[in-house]
Amino acid sequence: MPFEKIQPEKLSHAVVRQIELLILRGILHPGERLPSERDLAEKLGVSRPSLREALAQLQQQGLIASRASAGIFVSQDLSATFPPALARLFHSHPEAVFDYLAFRRDIEGLAAERAARLGTDTDLRLIDSTLTKMEAAHAQAHSETEAQLDAAFHLAIIEASHNTVMLHMMRSMSDLLRQGVFYNRQVMFKQRTTREMLLDQHRAIHAALMARAPSAARDAMETHIDFIATALSNQIKAEQNESVARQRLKHEQTP
Repeated sequence: MPFEKIQPEKLSHAVVRQIELLILRGILHPGERLPSERDLAEKLGVSRPSLREALAQLQQQGLIASRASAGIFVSQDLSATFPPALARLFHSHPEAVFDYLAFRRDIEGLAAERAARLGTDTDLRLIDSTLTKMEAAHAQAHSETEAQLDAAFHLAIIEASHNTVMLHMMRSMSDLLRQGVFYNRQVMFKQRTTREMLLDQHRAIHAALMARAPSAARDAMETHIDFIATALSNQIKAEQNESVARQRLKHEQTP
């Protein structure tokens, strides 16, 4: 007969599986510090020897890292979808910017559609709360805070799509954007009119999500990313024109 006796699971294996899932689902973030060994053992309801065995296994898997006198952290390497050499290439060749935006349009359009269908009430409350904070930062002309909340709004939608592969990929790309690898997000907030239009586009995405309208959510997201691509293209062209104009002026002023 194909049956075998059920073997009781070691506590350390259960701990490993729980932490693995927290990382996979994006609840624990790369670089995030875990509670102290004593606190973590208490939260999980296991002995410290069982916890140490689990942590050793997770460290061997490359999921966590121990830092002397600092504690245990989720491995920062988990956010490195793109190696540094490739990130430098993206930064030094502007054509990658528009490939990045085209990728975002497709993926985030799908994410918005999925979020409208699959997002829980809690997911939608988080998106709603983030938009409210964006509106407050906008009213106070806190462009840096507004830009940070813009990124948080988009990641909240990715999270609400409940696709772990999409979540980790877009978090990694968001990190590159935050580092200015693709373009400087702050530049998008230089002009008041652009900031107003961007906020209205986020409101349109939000409204479609709250109405649980998948097609409308996807359309609103795609319209938003298209606007960013056009605005960025216009900005690059304007900077090129200004550079040429300065060269002409310098030439004419040369004796």
